[in-house]
Amino acid sequence: MARNPTPDTPKEPGRIKQMWNVFQMTRKYDSSAIWYLLAGFIIPVVLGVVLAFVLSSNNVFGFVLYIITGIMAGILAFLIILGRRAERAAYSQIAGQPGAVGAVLKSSLRGGWQASEMPVHVSPRTQDAVYRAIGRGGIVLIGEGPKSRTQRMLEDERRSILRVLPNVPVHFLHVGPDPESVPLHKIPRKMRGYKPVLRKNEVLAIGNRLSSLSKSPVGVPKGIDPNRVRAQRPR
Repeated sequence: MARNPTPDTPKEPGRIKQMWNVFQMTRKYDSSAIWYLLAGFIIPVVLGVVLAFVLSSNNVFGFVLYIITGIMAGILAFLIILGRRAERAAYSQIAGQPGAVGAVLKSSLRGGWQASEMPVHVSPRTQDAVYRAIGRGGIVLIGEGPKSRTQRMLEDERRSILRVLPNVPVHFLHVGPDPESVPLHKIPRKMRGYKPVLRKNEVLAIGNRLSSLSKSPVGVPKGIDPNRVRAQRPR
């Protein structure tokens, strides 16, 4: 029997192609990114050239080494800036959507913080949500939605926590349309700013304790993957 021909599996784009796509997406949604990228590359290169003339003008090997070091440092700075600006551009596309906070907690949280992309409480009517993260700075409750609607939800969740963990600090963050709200890309930085008050083993114990209190609400919006967000079509 003749076998059915299997369609060729499309090849994934190469590393250079991926970087180019990321650059194009970033430039589209962040017009100022190009200037940060140019500065990140040019400044180390210029510094390397200056050091080559000042410190190794009579040494060919040292002269070339300083220039190569400046170029490599410029490429590294370019890639770091591109990654951060690309992440910021991706989050700008999902801002205001249910589950956006969960996407940040899933992909960008570092420094020993524990969090889930699933909220601990969701309003069935408005889809406003409360997310919880645990780290050395304490417990952070993040309200996703207007502050006028999420403040009550945050207070209720804090009371539930303090009934079983009365000595653990609980912080609030608001992510929504209010002027004082925290933008998505600043959530990790804001959480790292809390003063450490817990040890690593205490963070683990608190996480296990709170996991036993968690319930799975109906209609929980799963976190959005910002790496798979597609640009909206123009109307």
